[in-house]
Amino acid sequence: MSSAPRPPSSSGIVDVLVPVALDQAYSYRVPRGLDLQPGDVVTVPLGAREVIGVVWAENTNPDPRLHNRLKDVGEKLDVPSLRQELRQLVDWVANYTLSARGMVMRMTLRMGEHLGPERMKLGVRLVGEAPKRMTSARVRVIEILRDGLLHGKSDAAREAGVSAGVIDGLVDEGTLAVEVMPPPLPPPPPDPSFVEPDFSPDQAVAAEAIRKLASTGAFQAALLDGVTGSGKTEVYFEAVAEIIKRGEQVLILMPEIALTGQFLDRFARRFGVRPMEWHSELTPRTRARNWAAIANGDAHVVVGARSALFLPYAKLGLIIIDEEHDQAYKQDEGAHYHARDMAVVRASIAGIPIVLASATPSVESEVNARKGRYQRIALPSRFGGQHMPQIEAIDLRREGPSRGRFIAPRLAEKIVHAIERKEQALLFLNRRGYAPLTLCRSCGHRFACTICDAWLVDHRFRKRLVCHHCGYSEPRPHQCPHCGAEESLAAIGPGVERLQEEAADLFPGARTMVLSSDLITSVESMRAELAEIAEGRVDVIIGTQLVAKGHNFPRLNLVGVIDADLGLGNGDPRAAERTFQMLNQVIGRAGREQGRGVGYLQTHQPEHPVMKALVANDREAFYDNEIESRERAGYPPFGRLAAMIISGGDRPTAEGFARKLAACAPVDERILVLGPAEAPLAVIKGRYRFRLLVKSARNVDLSRYLRDWLAHAPKTAGNLKLEVDVDPQSFL
Repeated sequence: MSSAPRPPSSSGIVDVLVPVALDQAYSYRVPRGLDLQPGDVVTVPLGAREVIGVVWAENTNPDPRLHNRLKDVGEKLDVPSLRQELRQLVDWVANYTLSARGMVMRMTLRMGEHLGPERMKLGVRLVGEAPKRMTSARVRVIEILRDGLLHGKSDAAREAGVSAGVIDGLVDEGTLAVEVMPPPLPPPPPDPSFVEPDFSPDQAVAAEAIRKLASTGAFQAALLDGVTGSGKTEVYFEAVAEIIKRGEQVLILMPEIALTGQFLDRFARRFGVRPMEWHSELTPRTRARNWAAIANGDAHVVVGARSALFLPYAKLGLIIIDEEHDQAYKQDEGAHYHARDMAVVRASIAGIPIVLASATPSVESEVNARKGRYQRIALPSRFGGQHMPQIEAIDLRREGPSRGRFIAPRLAEKIVHAIERKEQALLFLNRRGYAPLTLCRSCGHRFACTICDAWLVDHRFRKRLVCHHCGYSEPRPHQCPHCGAEESLAAIGPGVERLQEEAADLFPGARTMVLSSDLITSVESMRAELAEIAEGRVDVIIGTQLVAKGHNFPRLNLVGVIDADLGLGNGDPRAAERTFQMLNQVIGRAGREQGRGVGYLQTHQPEHPVMKALVANDREAFYDNEIESRERAGYPPFGRLAAMIISGGDRPTAEGFARKLAACAPVDERILVLGPAEAPLAVIKGRYRFRLLVKSARNVDLSRYLRDWLAHAPKTAGNLKLEVDVDPQSFL
């Protein structure tokens, strides 16, 4: 909560946190006449440059010997101060994740040079007679401006298809006048009564529970646990409506904000306006404008990616985590944090409710609900009386496809029948590109990345071989670079592009579309493709995990999973959970509006607990088994894990440092240090990688143990790098 106003610094010195990879704040003198309080956004000199920082505290006990050596604060920016709750969150996240406080704070100020008052935008208006010398370009401009309204200068040029020079020429002639454009109006508030929902009995009960939760105005966590197609979104919209009525703000976090066109439309149908968006695809100016609206309280509902958690909300009243189980909530670069878990922390600090929504909750959230830490709000059936999809396993050991094919005959036959019924089919394979490996049939040469321990993936659409870990790519050659043989290169294994090639052969005349993150050119193009599918202009959709998240395709009644075993057996303790969640979600796209959905799992392990639970539609059996095995092994949420990744330019140096680091680990019988061991992906971007895994009981302060360890550990130097990942999600 916000603190009471404080008097200006009596010592004349404040500690300012700057957005660099340091944990400490720097002390600066406060110039005479400048009133600064904690949370104020200021400019300060840092070395030879000026940076934006935040006053973190008054320095009440400065060293008088240093006073004259300190530099002055530059200026206080005319933007809202960071509230105490947000500063407390920054400190908490930095302490828990062992990230530099400056880098965590940086996420609250994503504007950089765009912070502060918005630059004036110039517009033009038609005010005079047409010039004597007319051109076709000038005619087009005048026609557009004949309405007498003020048009943005660049907008008018773009709409008329002319250069800015044509506009300037008409200004010089007196035909157009230049005026300052008024600032854009703040977005209108959503109307909580715009459309009253028509709920099923189950939804009505859940909606009442979630309205009650939202109205408490206190911290409480709830798991909105509903099967795919049960209407979870419409239910948590009731909590949104309750918060809007209270005059507070709502944050809705989503794992793939660039793909939420359908969600934004649903929100507008319920509340009359779209919510404000926050994600990396926004232009810098739009991000700055949205940041200001959020900080001023003009943005009532924000839908954003994980970074939206750190925005300076003026009066945040509710947080919703959609698809709370999704791995995309984990940030693995810079500050390593899990947005779902840190959202619960922010809600606790702010004293507000939080809702976590999923059809396949994370094991952590499921355990919290079973133990009563989270309130469970259940939606056990689909909206409108639709049945859950029937799921069948296709045992590839007995009825697999012929050599060189990847779609089993039984699945192909079912797809033909679906197309004949004017229904859609989805083929799911979580593997981008054409093929995961290319080799030479003559000499056996395999195409590998030059700087990673990984094979190059064949991308036929782009005509390149690509590394999915560092981005390196090279043209696909016509002959083997090792032995010189021509036309000898063979694609091994399928990717979605190869699957589309097979589908075109098996289902001639069917309209196919590939949905894969590497083929997305923009948010708008992706939303247009999803709209094509929703409108029924595609017969067979071929997609990666992109299609598993939150989309609603009315005519889709059949889902075929090409390689259901793909995520299993890779040494990841979360492999079973992730596979169950992804397959459950993707098959849940089927039969949401009409007909009975059906899913086919092509698998070599139909007896695997994950496959058996999916086929039997027995979610409880899966969670019971997974929770029992986690508890037995002491894995999260019954224990704590942290990874330490050491990388260097050569193998001996990286390994040597990893061994020195392990040798100085403090002895604690409650904590087990495993390794160092070569990482499964031993080389990425030319850097050799070794891992230490630290395991402890749940009640151990693992962050403090790691901090104490690193305080006495050898320091990295030269090309060495050490990353600490508390609560790791990836084990590569």
